[in-house]
Amino acid sequence: MSRSVLNVVDGQSVAARSGRTTDVVDPATGQVFATAPLSGPEDVDAAFAAAGRAFETWRDTTPGERQRALLRIADAIEARAEEFVRVESENTGKPLGLTATEELPPMVDQIRFFAGAARVLEGRSAGEYMAGMTSMIRREPIGVVAQVTPWNYPMMMAVWKWAPAIAAGNCVVLKPSDTTPMSTVLMAELMQEFLPPGVLNVVCGDRDTGRALVAHPLPRLVSITGSVRAGMEVAGAAARDLKRTHLELGGKAPVVVFDDADLAAAAEEIAVAGFFNAGQDCTAATRVLAGPRVHDDFVAALAEQARTAALPGMPDDGDALFGPVNNPNQLARVEGFLSRLPDHASVVAGGSRAGGKLAAGYFHEATVVSGLRQDDELVQDEVFGPVISVQRFTDEDEAVRWANGVEYGLASSVWTKDHGRAMRMARRLDFGCVWINTHIPLVAEMPHGGFRHSGHGKDLSMYALEDYTRIKHVMTSLEA
Repeated sequence: MSRSVLNVVDGQSVAARSGRTTDVVDPATGQVFATAPLSGPEDVDAAFAAAGRAFETWRDTTPGERQRALLRIADAIEARAEEFVRVESENTGKPLGLTATEELPPMVDQIRFFAGAARVLEGRSAGEYMAGMTSMIRREPIGVVAQVTPWNYPMMMAVWKWAPAIAAGNCVVLKPSDTTPMSTVLMAELMQEFLPPGVLNVVCGDRDTGRALVAHPLPRLVSITGSVRAGMEVAGAAARDLKRTHLELGGKAPVVVFDDADLAAAAEEIAVAGFFNAGQDCTAATRVLAGPRVHDDFVAALAEQARTAALPGMPDDGDALFGPVNNPNQLARVEGFLSRLPDHASVVAGGSRAGGKLAAGYFHEATVVSGLRQDDELVQDEVFGPVISVQRFTDEDEAVRWANGVEYGLASSVWTKDHGRAMRMARRLDFGCVWINTHIPLVAEMPHGGFRHSGHGKDLSMYALEDYTRIKHVMTSLEA
């Protein structure tokens, strides 16, 4: 039986004013299980009006008051962890066990980090830089911000958006993906107990709803996690009103495995980092560059991982590493990349849509492709699915050239026992994150964000909190 979710505006759960809705599909079964509002410009106007009213008082709260609110929210989410995991899994098809262990705890920890960070935001000390005058710096909230979150980690990405914004004293209008609104709405409903009405508003809808958020005159910053195409569209629309943008976009992470790496450990960890969440992660380890002596053995080891350990499955399957891709269009995209492989490439594991009891959902096998060249589509473009490519490089310089030879600049990793080489690679790789002998761990204290077509701005860490502030110079006469 289908159920419905509602927008959360000015502290109240409300339907779209037009009464229009969209279907929400469980990607593990392909079946509609809920409806969500299809919000229009009038719903967006109402949400921003509520956020604007709330900002008049929220901006004057002390960091300690904002900290207490965020800590209470974190405690409440943690107390209802099982419910959040169930809702997230139903909406995304993710394995219940992995969602409970790998997503919910970090998410709660990140809220608690920003609760504390609100109280230690730093600024330059006051000083006399002109005779008879004292200057000081005020770091203030930006105001009302618009935020758009993706479907790959709907619950966690919502936290990455609203937690630093609210901690810094801003008010938020957030639009979740139209395919995954459930956990975001649940979170917003819970948060109304701890926040004044209008501080956090959630408006569900499609791309046109998102465009209305970006085009609205009230927000002074627009933050989006999404595709490069979406980021470029947001940047162009925001430029017309000189809004600030915070863009976390796509990735094509190089994974450079040198000849001296621990091959077995690398293959096991890279398989997890590449196939986790069906490869739907902008930092996923999906583009391996392997040294000339280990290439063949590494391909064989990675293929074995894909066949025996990196298994898709239903949410209640305790042996599954990942669930379905998010929607039929995304499944078709993954299949399209593989159908267009050049003759010199070889699929050494997987390569097909999953069948059997998984056939009704949007499942795809863990896939390994070798023999690719640097200018091939699968090397250059983000698949966002459970597909890992492997290329053979000849030396360190070629590895760097190929690693940097894409439009993205989000994340990368280096696998070697040579400390000097690891440090050289960390300096030379043009990516916002470089992992050494690991791939994909994130902590609240360290920034996440990329360069080039991967966008700009940082999530997590104090850098994210600073991104949601503005700088004001105050100068006062000592003679007055």
